[in-house]
Amino acid sequence: MYRNLFDYEAAARQLLSREVFDYYAGGSGDEFTLSQNRTAFTRLALRPRVLTDVRTISLQTSLLGMPVAMPVAIAPTAYACLAHPEGERAVVRAAEATGTLAVMSINSSQTLEDIRAAGKGPLWQQFYLYPDRGLTRELLERITTAHYSALVITVDRPRLGKRERDLRNGFCLHPDQAANFAVSAVVPRKDACYATWKDIEWIHSLTSLPIVLKGILTAEDALLALEQGIAGIVISNHGGRQLDGAVTSMEALPEIVRAVDGRCEVYVDGGIRRGTDVLKALALGARAVLIGRPVLWGLAARGSQGVQHVLEILRDELELAMILCGCADLASISAELLSFPPVCRPLSVELRER
Repeated sequence: MYRNLFDYEAAARQLLSREVFDYYAGGSGDEFTLSQNRTAFTRLALRPRVLTDVRTISLQTSLLGMPVAMPVAIAPTAYACLAHPEGERAVVRAAEATGTLAVMSINSSQTLEDIRAAGKGPLWQQFYLYPDRGLTRELLERITTAHYSALVITVDRPRLGKRERDLRNGFCLHPDQAANFAVSAVVPRKDACYATWKDIEWIHSLTSLPIVLKGILTAEDALLALEQGIAGIVISNHGGRQLDGAVTSMEALPEIVRAVDGRCEVYVDGGIRRGTDVLKALALGARAVLIGRPVLWGLAARGSQGVQHVLEILRDELELAMILCGCADLASISAELLSFPPVCRPLSVELRER
């Protein structure tokens, strides 16, 4: 019986080979940032309000103007067919069944056209800024033709992080496990994806799709993103898979929300496993959260039904947390719900704020 997302993780650990499970679950270096992504949520306590009318609860919102049934979307994760033969198409069907959207990885097991054909719900496409500009142009043309609704550019991977679990296991992909554009054949995963803000400007010149930057962790970069006309930001440390020791997404969230001041939408990922985690992220100003690894655990355990159940568990837990905190809708969620522990503020932080 799967009662929470940790039950699905335990099942996936049993069902998947060690190499595949570690590829999905692992982080970089000592995996400090990976573990801190979870710990960050435990540092915040909830301050529930009582005697409010919570007989009717609404979780509905919109992401870049696209209606969704809850503020939980699916983050891009690579090579879903390693978890289940139906791969990304099963993920798309689960997102549609629960009324939310999915961001699909450019490093998918299936082509972006086949993935798009699997459902009618909104899909966003993630990709990297590859050194080969011809490749980037062709990808953009295919994404537009396939009717994806937004571009999500991952900006925190100029070079692949040192993922020691993969190195110990000798993890590698077979050619038939990376069908999407044969990107793995054209641009090996270990290769650099160096880019600058000028490249973002260039992407704007090629497409009218809204652009979301994934991997922003500082107010300074958030402000530069606004100068580029970015529609949204995903605050992310790549699930702890890039720079070990980086700030957690939840720690970065308040300063970025303050910096953008409503001028673009702000989302957050990393370590979200409970409905209370979602509530805390929303209270700090995120419009929505994205989940990655739990989707893969559900997929490994029960295919599309497992992914759908993972989303339903988070939805139901969020609804319960809202009821117990006295919030009837998302608009009533604010930082007043949170109790912040005393922290030691480094001098550099004080200087930045002057």
